[in-house]
Amino acid sequence: MMKNGLVRLYGGDGDPSPGKTWKRVRTWALELAVMLGVTVALLGTATAQDKKEEAKPAAAATPPAPKDPSVEERLADLEALSNSTAPTVPATRKSNVSYSPGDNAWLLASSALVLMMTGPGLALFYGGLVRTKNVLSTFMHSMFLMCLVSILWLVFGYSMAFGDPAGGVDASGAPAGFLGRIIGSPMQYFMLKDVGGSPNTTYAGTIPHQTWMLFQLMFAIITPALISGAYAERIKFSAMVLFTMLWAVIIYFPLAHMVWGNGGLFNWGLNGKIPALDYAGGTVVHISSGVSALVCALVLGKRVGYPQQPMPPHNVVLSMTGAGLLWVGWFGFNAGSALNAGTMASSAFAATHFAAAAAGFSWAVAEWFLKGKPSALGCVSGMVAGLVVVTPASGFVSPTSATLMGLIGGAVCYLAASKLKAKLGYDDSLDAFGVHGVGGTLGALLTGVFASDKVNPLINSVYKVNDKAVDLSGSGGQFFNQLIAVGITWAMALIGCFVILKIVNAVIGLRPSPEEETQGLDLTLHGESAYNH
Repeated sequence: MMKNGLVRLYGGDGDPSPGKTWKRVRTWALELAVMLGVTVALLGTATAQDKKEEAKPAAAATPPAPKDPSVEERLADLEALSNSTAPTVPATRKSNVSYSPGDNAWLLASSALVLMMTGPGLALFYGGLVRTKNVLSTFMHSMFLMCLVSILWLVFGYSMAFGDPAGGVDASGAPAGFLGRIIGSPMQYFMLKDVGGSPNTTYAGTIPHQTWMLFQLMFAIITPALISGAYAERIKFSAMVLFTMLWAVIIYFPLAHMVWGNGGLFNWGLNGKIPALDYAGGTVVHISSGVSALVCALVLGKRVGYPQQPMPPHNVVLSMTGAGLLWVGWFGFNAGSALNAGTMASSAFAATHFAAAAAGFSWAVAEWFLKGKPSALGCVSGMVAGLVVVTPASGFVSPTSATLMGLIGGAVCYLAASKLKAKLGYDDSLDAFGVHGVGGTLGALLTGVFASDKVNPLINSVYKVNDKAVDLSGSGGQFFNQLIAVGITWAMALIGCFVILKIVNAVIGLRPSPEEETQGLDLTLHGESAYNH
């Protein structure tokens, strides 16, 4: 199926070789000369806009020369852009204004904030929780993935996630086949071809396409890094690299297309089939990584000495610093997902803040009540849990609803990370499942309860069935939609991650030797130590 899907990307008879006919050879040679050595001139499908332009019938007569836009028309365009309400299709604008500098500045800043969440935010948070002998190996899980995932994204990852539906679209603009519901055309933006300064009007009409691409890249980077909290202190570095490559291709890129891509299965705004609300990554980021973390913990088994030997965090201060950076960076994560610098960004920013505050409070209170003392580590873990819980709902709920979600999420994630893990006996080293798997699932479901069209009016007008708008505000019906999306995401993560781990184990092995693990992965895998005193 994948081979046939890729063949259709080339168009024509599906043969990308230059020896089909002499005419094709001459045509390609001319294109190669004009493009000064570009070696892949025909890879990728045409964009949806290109297809529309090609389909236009020839004009019966030469059209009159375009009229220069009036001052009033130019002011109208500038006003729309300044309010982040510019038409998504540039052809409907009257002047040459193509994007909003304010929106672009906010999305670039948000991209930097989200990258900061991985390095140094997550690296510090996880690094402080492990033992001294495994600090650098834990940092490398985050830092190296910033490099690895960026390269995958450049080559084909962005295309798989946000290319036009694989297999093309039908007359209505929906995917022509089910494959297009799962992935985008894998070679459409090969090596970021055609990703430049002009907006990709399918996704974000007021910012350059390149800005949109960068913003989404930062989500792709942090998601597999979150999984590392489950296998910290007991995985070979080579196994981590191969696992991440396969996981990104098999699980993350398809999920990103399913939730946010054009024609994706769950995309309520762009020809989706099941209208599940996920503003900034409850399913795509947190459920996928959290559930995968549980699978990793179960397949790899427990750390040498666990639970007989105490394994306390070596530096809680590092973890608290990392948690603070995560909170700040999360504003880019959620408020940046508004894709403009308007009122929705402010709304998501507020929801994010109050959910984190409420969850940090409730985790600390629950710990205080059950253990007699509220710990510093518990408080910051609750903050992160609140950020996870509100992520899918951040653009759909009020600050009050977000606070309620945080209060619930902090207590539930505390119980999952302490009571549930102890009862089931799995070794989730840094509670990646307890926070991200449980918190992401809870947040996705509660979005179906608290989502309000008063916060985001689009949810009662954009998704349509038989040309009739369907209200996706909190209700039993929307809760069911969320439940379906959660179930499918769980299944993809459980099955996909299990298969990937078995493949990696068969090819290169997953765990270092017991002797290497006992000595510490910093020295045995990286030949260096975090502390020399």
